[in-house]
Amino acid sequence: MNEKELYERWVRLVRQLEKNRIIKSERVKKAFLNVPRYKFVSERYRHYAHVDEPLPIPAGQTISAPHMVAIMLELADLKEGMNVLEIGTGSGWNAALIYELVKRDVYTIERIPELVEFAKRNLERAGYKDKVHVILGDGTKGFPPKAPYDRIIVTAGAPKVPEPLIEQLKVGGKLIIPVGNYHLWQELYEVIKLDEKGKTKIINHGGVAFVPLIGEHGWRE
Repeated sequence: MNEKELYERWVRLVRQLEKNRIIKSERVKKAFLNVPRYKFVSERYRHYAHVDEPLPIPAGQTISAPHMVAIMLELADLKEGMNVLEIGTGSGWNAALIYELVKRDVYTIERIPELVEFAKRNLERAGYKDKVHVILGDGTKGFPPKAPYDRIIVTAGAPKVPEPLIEQLKVGGKLIIPVGNYHLWQELYEVIKLDEKGKTKIINHGGVAFVPLIGEHGWRE
């Protein structure tokens, strides 16, 4: 399947997500059209990138299903100029989508060295080398050098909301994070920081399934 055919299939999926009201905004739709998932998977999975399911990536991890990525980006309500931190780089796809929505440098933390290199290669090929910055580290600690953040988006399931991530949010900022069990069952939280003391409002958006968030303020390996 050539690039043209891959993109045509991707466009059909994006239109279906829009029809099903998963993609609700023109901005998220445009980002999806600009950043097709097939550019962020291994060669053997490129022909499946338009299927609305998770796909394997190196180190036993997954790239999320397109509908799940769209849901989280719509909840995040990203605006141009926002300072955004992503926890769990994986393939780099979500970070590239975030860049398309905020049009400023995006910082993303990944704990697995193999995935750091995988994401960097994908991002460079897709034209995001100097726009998305992949950092090897424990994402549950956040990334203080670039805090405070307007938004923090976590792409793995935590046992509870990590306190450092709340501390690194701006007042009025949002944290989007799956919280729940270790194995593939969590609830998607929208956490809004209400004041400098760390008071929050949590909105539960229902069941999701993510790999575990490993780290000092997450699950232990």
